[in-house]
Amino acid sequence: MRDNERPTRLTRRQVLASGVAIAGAISFLSITRATAAPEKRAANLRLTAGTRTLDVNGKPARVFGLVGPNGKPGITLAPGERFDVDLVNQAGTSTIVHWHGQLPPWKQDGFPWPQTPPIPAGDNRSYDYAPIAGTYWMHSHQGMQEQSLMTAPLIVRSAEDMHADRQEVVLMLHDFSFRTPDDLLAGLTKSNGSQSAMPKSGMDKAMNMSSGSMGAMDMGAGMAMDLNDIDYDAFLANDRTLADPEIIRTEPGGRVQLRLINAASSTQFWIDLGALSGTVVAADGHPVRPVRVTRLPLAMAQRLDVLIDLPRNGAYPIFAQVEGKRAHTGIVLAASQAPVSRLAADAGDNAPPIDLSLERRLDAVTPLAPRAPDVTHRVILTGAMAPYAWSLNGEYWPNVTPLMIAHGQRVAIEMVNHSMMAHPMHLHGHAFQVVALNGAPLAGAVRDTVLVPPMGSVTIAFDADNPGRWALHCHNLYHMMTGMMTEVRYPAII
Repeated sequence: MRDNERPTRLTRRQVLASGVAIAGAISFLSITRATAAPEKRAANLRLTAGTRTLDVNGKPARVFGLVGPNGKPGITLAPGERFDVDLVNQAGTSTIVHWHGQLPPWKQDGFPWPQTPPIPAGDNRSYDYAPIAGTYWMHSHQGMQEQSLMTAPLIVRSAEDMHADRQEVVLMLHDFSFRTPDDLLAGLTKSNGSQSAMPKSGMDKAMNMSSGSMGAMDMGAGMAMDLNDIDYDAFLANDRTLADPEIIRTEPGGRVQLRLINAASSTQFWIDLGALSGTVVAADGHPVRPVRVTRLPLAMAQRLDVLIDLPRNGAYPIFAQVEGKRAHTGIVLAASQAPVSRLAADAGDNAPPIDLSLERRLDAVTPLAPRAPDVTHRVILTGAMAPYAWSLNGEYWPNVTPLMIAHGQRVAIEMVNHSMMAHPMHLHGHAFQVVALNGAPLAGAVRDTVLVPPMGSVTIAFDADNPGRWALHCHNLYHMMTGMMTEVRYPAII
């Protein structure tokens, strides 16, 4: 196991005693908070899309990457700093990067509309907008590059972050295969990997109990829930497996802000804090009222901020277990000089499917103002493991009928899942509030991605305040690629 013996930061007490303030970022995604206002970066931060080689359980793997101006994955912005970024494409192929959860003008969203085509190899594109604070991430929206790790954190700090005496740790999760994404998709569709839309005929069998899935769980009454489309070779936490996890040295008795990001393409996780307990304070970057947890579900593309008060000494694994499997990945929080034991990647029982147990407990700190919807769209989620294709309202991307909304409206979208698989649904360009789960009203979290369970429903609401063309899609990459995406459109957009 690799380790970094340098301390990750000085505490406020040490700063006051020594008259020195430092901000040391020393491990892959362990970022130190400074207690004084940071120096502003120069404009036009450079973000490079390229390739790199990972060691995955002793085997080399060539993957993509998004490297920021400090040579580390992604970008971290100071309070009030604009997202003023030049994206340079050195990946050897066309790409386009989406700033997941951020609310830029639609032509800066990083989605391949006809008006915003992918960036050719060797070219670059500039972005400039005012970001919202919180834990976000970036990923390619070009083909299936996301599966090949064209992803990175996007952290926008608040003024409160900069004054808090706590250590910031980003934990980014991935699923990994030595096979190409095209091969993985071909294995699912039993085809040559073509991305063409599937015909409607025979596809909308909502109760199809196919045995073609990699895993299934009994939901009672003879129904089987499909899990885990793909049998992956490894699961990564900050680009590493549990055979060689990242060890993040912490201050004994200190506080950690754990920024969790599920960047997996087709995998959902249970986060297990082990011997520790924590407090969820934000969902998808938006503050929520504190909720105490020791184990919590994290759907694809979702983020959670968890505050953890550490004991005086010791090493504490933070595990992420794949739903429906024994497989684990994770990191270790360890006090300076604390020994770290080898961790088993497949210990224990199979994890249950992730659920809405945490979602029901989350309350937004800043909810939507009370207001009846001006328009309500009902979206039916359908599909099956065999034949493998997934749709919204019986339509397959790109042959879809846009959901029309108008500036100034309060919009509600009721998503009803008629399939036996959960779908993490993501809306571009807007932060929505979860206002009903399975028909029960809720004053829930404000977020950008919500899990719609098998045979269940979730209703979201938002104010139409960002005119443009916006994707609404399942964030399971293979569901999206076989059709599970539509458009939310304002009128008179060219």
